[in-house]
Amino acid sequence: MNPNQKKYICIHGHFYQPSRENPWLEDIELQDSAYPFHDWNERISEECYKGNSNSRILDRQGNIVKIINNYSRISFNFGPTLLSWMEKHQPEVYQAVLEADKISQERYSGHGSAIAQIYNHIIMPLANDRDKYTQIYWGIKDFQARFRRYPEGMWLPETAVDYRTLEIMADLGIQFTILAPHQAKKNRKLEENSPWQEVNKTILNTKQPYICHLPSGKSIYLFFYDGTISHEVSFGDILTNGEKLADRLLKAFSQDNGAPELVHIATDGETYGHHHRFGDMALAYCLHYIEENKAAAITNYGEYLEFHPPVYEVEIVENSSWSCSHGIERWRSDCGCYCGIHPDWHQKWRKPLREAMDWLRDQSIQIFEQEASVYSKDVWQTRNEYISIVLNRNPDHIESFFQEYSSHPLTSEEKTKALTLLEIQRNAMLMYTSCGWFFDEISGIETIQIMQYAARCIQLIQRFTDHSPEEEYLKILEQAPSNIPRYQNGAKIYQLLIKPAIVDLLRVAAHYAITSLFDGNQKSIFCYQIGQEKINRLESGKLKIAIGKANIRSEITWEEDKISFAVLHLGDHNVNGGVGSHMDEKVYDVMQNEISTALNRGDVAVIIRLMDQYFGTNSYSLWHLFKDEQRRVVREIMNLNLEQINANLHQIYMDNYTMMNFLNLLNIPIFQPFSSIAAYETEQELLALFSQEVIDLTRLDKLVQEAQDWSITLDHAALGFKISNWVNQSLDNLKVNLNSLNKIIQIIKVLNLLKPIALPLHLWKAQNIYFEIYQQEEMKAIQKKAAQGDEKNQKWLSQFKQLGYILNVEVSLQ
Repeated sequence: MNPNQKKYICIHGHFYQPSRENPWLEDIELQDSAYPFHDWNERISEECYKGNSNSRILDRQGNIVKIINNYSRISFNFGPTLLSWMEKHQPEVYQAVLEADKISQERYSGHGSAIAQIYNHIIMPLANDRDKYTQIYWGIKDFQARFRRYPEGMWLPETAVDYRTLEIMADLGIQFTILAPHQAKKNRKLEENSPWQEVNKTILNTKQPYICHLPSGKSIYLFFYDGTISHEVSFGDILTNGEKLADRLLKAFSQDNGAPELVHIATDGETYGHHHRFGDMALAYCLHYIEENKAAAITNYGEYLEFHPPVYEVEIVENSSWSCSHGIERWRSDCGCYCGIHPDWHQKWRKPLREAMDWLRDQSIQIFEQEASVYSKDVWQTRNEYISIVLNRNPDHIESFFQEYSSHPLTSEEKTKALTLLEIQRNAMLMYTSCGWFFDEISGIETIQIMQYAARCIQLIQRFTDHSPEEEYLKILEQAPSNIPRYQNGAKIYQLLIKPAIVDLLRVAAHYAITSLFDGNQKSIFCYQIGQEKINRLESGKLKIAIGKANIRSEITWEEDKISFAVLHLGDHNVNGGVGSHMDEKVYDVMQNEISTALNRGDVAVIIRLMDQYFGTNSYSLWHLFKDEQRRVVREIMNLNLEQINANLHQIYMDNYTMMNFLNLLNIPIFQPFSSIAAYETEQELLALFSQEVIDLTRLDKLVQEAQDWSITLDHAALGFKISNWVNQSLDNLKVNLNSLNKIIQIIKVLNLLKPIALPLHLWKAQNIYFEIYQQEEMKAIQKKAAQGDEKNQKWLSQFKQLGYILNVEVSLQ
């Protein structure tokens, strides 16, 4: 950092998504509303997290001239639960985030731009003291495990703050946090006898850091972001142009102040790409513009503090936040803060929901302290250190954990109980995720999510007590009124939407049993390990049966069960299964023989009676499958029917093909039934074409021409998704085989042929790969040979440049 510099700019992005994982499966199930993506995390990653890891700088013609990692230039935090998902499902983006922090340390005097976050986004002033500590501790430990350094700063969810939270943060070595300007109460200069001045968001100087002296004698640094510009970025049109954003930031500097100033803003990170399309590009160009014009120095909070320590101290407004004008009431009362979509709705449900969660938390503490003390040296220290298992569930690591924190060598049963008690505590914190109270209605997906965590907590508590907490929990939830008549209240919502989602080992076993008819080699189902002991598949006409035994084991609690099953497929969607645990081997053999005999006779009634006899009420159907597999199995079941339907549609299409061409020649619109069939046929052919590495260009040309001539409406989302993947894979193949001139020519021809139907192609990855190819050492050799007159390499370069033109990428080629 240049000590003579007076103008500094820092942009902070709070990147966070509420947990969407099924609490029983530890993964996100299919979300139809995110189509064509699997779920909303994946969709938002595509729109925002990926874009910011490789954001584009465009020239005046709209061509990409530079790709930069925005994270390496801004200050940022990612929610730990989001990073956990990203590590598993978006490893390239995850690595880009980690790499950005390393790059930023080089840029900013050894200070990384990443800061930590409270673990699962709870409202800290509303948490009890133990949860406050664990949430901060877990946030730090998660950060250390990922970024391989200790965090300098930490983000508070909704910037909700109180002194006790700041005390714990300071005690654990956190140097600073970021607040909204209205959260400053008064300030004074760090001089003897300097008087305190009352401040508000209008008169507070946000261009400097502050020190906050805490009741314990410790202190923490505070930054108060520029509220006006941050609001304009989040809700205005300032991200329509990067230069516009840069200009707005630069105009915020004082005109006559000789002291160093830091203009800084803080918003949800999703603002840059998800909330505002191409917002990541506006951010990238803003940073590029400021640096190129040397208008100010881009920095992060850690670096700025090192060179410009506070000269003012501040007192905070306790129990305040950035998103509730009533402090923190949005997360415990009907304060009037809402999202604005339904102005006639109330939020009277917030208070009883908070009371229900508090009551359940207290029950979980009672059980935990009573039961965990049998296994642990210090139950609360053990809970704090449990984050190491959350981050690494390798069995050897868990065994090491037990050796360190257990009061004595544990038996297998005791290990399962100890893990179960710790999971009670984890879910008792997850159920406080702030999004559950933020929105307008108790039946919203965010509130359903936290109620599922509560249900998981209740389920696990029931293993240690004869008195289930569910009844009392529901009595409190009954006082939480819904705005939607059919849901009535929180208790009704729990019965309708939560209880059917609860999973136990038998439900997992049922999923395995039913899918064994279609795929008998599953070794895991989400967070459950499957040990197949035996399986026998039998067929008689349309009837299919699977009879078997397996061991199901949770990777989370180590709970396990030996199960036996029998599943009958009558054809179509008619599947009936029975599952039971610990069936005697002799009984199992008798059951298998009896069902096999009945199948050979084709006696369905006897088979069903036998399944009822051996498994009782533990019967299951396709309804009980987890969503992703349910779709796969139903699709497989429907394939035979679809083949017949497709054949019929194809015949209708061919029978009327000449007529449709004739109508087109006469400029007569094609009749809607024919148009629908033509659209379906075209889509199926295009999807089939792009399932191949080499495309039939003649056929593609014909399909596109007909779609255009007949004005048929195609499923742009599905086709765009499929073809984008093909283009990305083709560039990947080119990267490992640069000599393939035909591959370049094919990609060019495909993209040119597709132009008339204007599909929404997501070529982010293809553009990145193009830049990677351009930067390879092999490219230098190709350019050198081309410059020496080698015709083959000249042609290759010409086609490569043409491909860049189509991808809107501009590179310097000889």
